[in-house]
Order: sequence, then C-alpha cells, then structure tokens
Amino acid sequence: MNSRALLRSPASRRLLRPVADLIDQRIERQVRSAIRRTAGTVAGGADTERLVREVDLLRRRQLTFDLLLGPHGRRTSRILAQAPLERLYGEVAALAGDRDAAERNVAAAYRLLVALESLGVGRIAGGTMNICGKLGTVPLLDPPNDDILEIGTLYGMFSAGLLRMMERDGRSPSLTIVDPFAGVQLQPGTDQAADPTGTPVDEHAVRTNLQLAGPAGTAARIQRGYSEDPETRAAVSDRRYGVIVVDGDHSAEGVAQDLQWAEEIAAPGAVVVLDDYGDAQWPGIKDALDDHLKGESRFTYLGKAAHSAYLRAS
Repeated sequence: MNSRALLRSPASRRLLRPVADLIDQRIERQVRSAIRRTAGTVAGGADTERLVREVDLLRRRQLTFDLLLGPHGRRTSRILAQAPLERLYGEVAALAGDRDAAERNVAAAYRLLVALESLGVGRIAGGTMNICGKLGTVPLLDPPNDDILEIGTLYGMFSAGLLRMMERDGRSPSLTIVDPFAGVQLQPGTDQAADPTGTPVDEHAVRTNLQLAGPAGTAARIQRGYSEDPETRAAVSDRRYGVIVVDGDHSAEGVAQDLQWAEEIAAPGAVVVLDDYGDAQWPGIKDALDDHLKGESRFTYLGKAAHSAYLRAS
C-alpha cells in the first residue's frame, strides 16, 4: 500500500484524529490570543470582549455544522468545496448532454445523501462527489427499463437514494440487491474490523434503510450471496436489467467476473455503473474494465464522473 492510500485508510484516520483535534485546539488558542492582543491595541477592552464573544459564537456554529456534515459527525465529511462540485457538474453534463439538468440532479442528490445518512443506520460508502455523481447521472442516462440490480450494497442507503432519484424522474423502479451480508465490509487487502459507524453490515440494516425510500424500497428483492456464485446468479437472472451498479469485489478478478455477468443480464440500452473506477486505492477496477473492453463486449464506455465509469449496453 502506498503512503497516500495508507493515510486514507480507516485505521490511519482513527489514529490521526486525536492529533488533528489537538492541532485544532492549539490553533484556536493562538487565534483567540492574537485577537485579544490586536483588539486591545486598537480599540481597548470593550472591543476585545466583543470580538472574543463573536469568535465563541462562530466556533459554536462551526461545531453544529460539523456534527451535521463534517468528519466529527460522519465517517466521511460531506462538506462541499466549489472546485470539485463544478468539476462534477461538468462531468455529469458531458454524460447527460444537459448542464441545467446535471446541476439540478447533483444538487438534489446532495440533499438526499445528507438526509439518508441523517435518518438511516450505517452510511453510504464513498466520497461525496462520487455518490452525488452516481445518483444524479443514472436517471439522466434514460435507462431502457426500471429494473435495477446492485451488486454489493453495504447498508442499502445508496440503493434507497437511487430509487428516490429514479422516482423524481417519473420512473417506477424495481430493485434487486446481491450482497453476502458478512457483518463487515469485505474487500481484499483491507482489515475486516467492525464498521466505524458501529452498525453491523447485515440484511436487517439494509431493510431498515430501504424503508426510507417508501414502497419501492420495501418491495426490493434481496439475494444473499456472492455475485460469482452460480446459485446467487441463477436466483436473480430472471430478467434483463435497465441499470446495473457494480460495487462488489474490488479486485481485478472480481470486477472482471461481475462485468461478464452483467453482459449476460443487461437489457439492450442498459446503463452499467462501475464504482471506484480510477480510484488509486483500487487499481484493479480500471484494469479489469480496460481489459474487458479490449475484447468482444456489448458495452460502450460513455465516460466517467468522479470515481465512477458509465457504460451503455448494445
């Protein structure tokens, strides 16, 4: 594992969090001290106290905001920055061919992400831009039917969001999920510790979160098992899916197997989303797709938004 990936790992974040908190406290003390010195020099004691009160108020507001959206309240910060957001608008617009629709859907997806993680159990895996990109882009690509297959769901919150985004577009989505529900998030090369949210990765948690999507979530079909198992595949290969989200085994071999299966069950014109494509932490995903597209395939590469690739089935 390279140094950048090591620093981004959950274990490193947990170990470094106390250090970051200590640095924040020292910075705050230095800022407050500087304000007192500057204000005392310029305007005397009354203005000093006023500035100190204003700093205290700003800190309380920042704490409240951080608990709602920041890293202290969530495993991954959901605080936005202008440059990544503008970049995502452009990427989604390039895929959908409509800048206004891209901005509208990404904004709606962001509000939905915050709401789902506030009300649900567990979390949605991934960075904010990648999640909003997937939620916003899929409906704009006009899938040929409303049958959705998600390979790998974690807590089911992303699926709940995708159902709602499809319904916002006037669709009537029907969801199928395939996941082993092993109690923890399974990925090669990562520790198999309990999730930092404290919520077990199981079907009960997924069902709880899917209820947030209303009747479509409650009616979702869940197949427990690994996507490469013949029995699992046979149980859900009874239809041709208009949307397939590949977010299971992130190894090159696992992605290759899921893409080959998707070739068999994708409806003509289907949208296939490959999560974490181009993410340096998971090089096997890009390798697997690049190799897959070199051979005979029904899939055409449409482009990427954040760390997800989008394909269209012929």
